[in-house]
Amino acid sequence: MSSKFSLLICLFFILHLLAASSVTGRKIGIYEIKKGDFSVKVTNYGATIISVLLPDKNGKIGDVVLGYDTIKEYKNGTSYFGAALGRVANRIGGAQFTLNGTHYNLVANEGVNMLHGGLKGFSKVVWKVSKYVQDGPSPYITLTYHSADGEEGFPGDVLVSVTYALKDHYKLSVVFKAKALNKATPINLSHHPYWNIGGHNSGDVLSQVVQIFGSHITPLDKQHIPTGAISPVKHTPYDFLKPSKVGSRIGEIQNGYDINYALDSTEKMKPVAIVYDKKSGRVMDIKATAPGVQFYTANFVINTKGKGGYVYQPHSALCLETQGFPDAVNHPNFPSTIVTPGKSYVHSILYTFSIKKY
Repeated sequence: MSSKFSLLICLFFILHLLAASSVTGRKIGIYEIKKGDFSVKVTNYGATIISVLLPDKNGKIGDVVLGYDTIKEYKNGTSYFGAALGRVANRIGGAQFTLNGTHYNLVANEGVNMLHGGLKGFSKVVWKVSKYVQDGPSPYITLTYHSADGEEGFPGDVLVSVTYALKDHYKLSVVFKAKALNKATPINLSHHPYWNIGGHNSGDVLSQVVQIFGSHITPLDKQHIPTGAISPVKHTPYDFLKPSKVGSRIGEIQNGYDINYALDSTEKMKPVAIVYDKKSGRVMDIKATAPGVQFYTANFVINTKGKGGYVYQPHSALCLETQGFPDAVNHPNFPSTIVTPGKSYVHSILYTFSIKKY
C-alpha cells in the first residue's frame, strides 16, 4: 500500500508541475521547424515566433528576430515580440463599435482604446498544437485556438488557426484562418515579428533599405487612432515607394514610424515590402493577402533585455505587420473586417529570404 501511495504522490506532483507551466491546463512548449540551415522556432504561448535562423552572405548563421530567452519573459513582455495578434490586431478607437444595431464595449488596454485584442488578446493565450512536422521536405506546425463568445467583449465564438511552414528554400509561409461560429464579428489576425535581418543583436536598422508597395497611409489622431482619411505618401517622410534607408527621414516623425499603409496591388497575393541589409547581404521580400501593412520601427523598445542578454533600444528592429486597416469597425470607408457565420477568413503571408552579395 505504501509503494502505491508513494506512486500516487509522485504522479500528483508531476501533474502539478505540468499545470504550473501552462495556462488553462495546456502545456507550453517550444517547437522547431527546420529545412537545412533555415529554421524557425515557435511557442504555443501566443503562437509566437521566437527565432528565425538563416545564413548571411558569408554563410554565418544569425537570428533575425528580436525576442527573449524564456517563456516567462514573453508572458511579462509588453512589446508583443513575435506574437500572434487577435481577435483584432492593431487599435479600436474607444474600445467600442456597433454591429447590426448592437453596441459592443470591449476591454480597453491602451488608455480608452483597445490594442491587439485587449488584455487577453491572442498573444496572451496558450494555443493547441494540432499538427507538427519538424523537418523533411515540408516542415510545418499548426496551432489552434477557440475564442469564446464575449472574450474581451467581442461577439460570437471563433475558431482560429495559424500554420507556420517552410516552403522551398528560405521561404516562411504564415497562414491564419478563422471561422465565426454563431455571430458576425470583426476578425483581423496578424503577427508581430520584430525583424532585424542584420541579426537581432546587430544594433539599429536605420541603415537598412526598405521599399513599401503602398502609396497611401491612414493618418492618425493624437491617440494613434485613424482619422478615417486615406492620404497619399508623396512628398512626405512616409514615401518608401522607391527603396530608401529607414533612417533617411525618420527624424521628421516624432518617435519614428508607426503607421498603416494601404497596399496598392489588387492581386490576391500582394507585394508588401522588401528589406535589404547591406552588411549581412540578407534580403527579405514580403507578400500577403491583407489590404494593409503596419510599418513600425520599434520606437518604444527601450533598454529591453533580450536574447543572450543583449539590450534592445529604439529602432533596433522594424515590423511590417500585414493586416486589415486599424479601427476598420468604426470607419465604413475602410475594407471591412466583419466575418459572418458560414464564411471563412484567411490571411496568408509569405516571407522570402535571399542574399545579395554586392
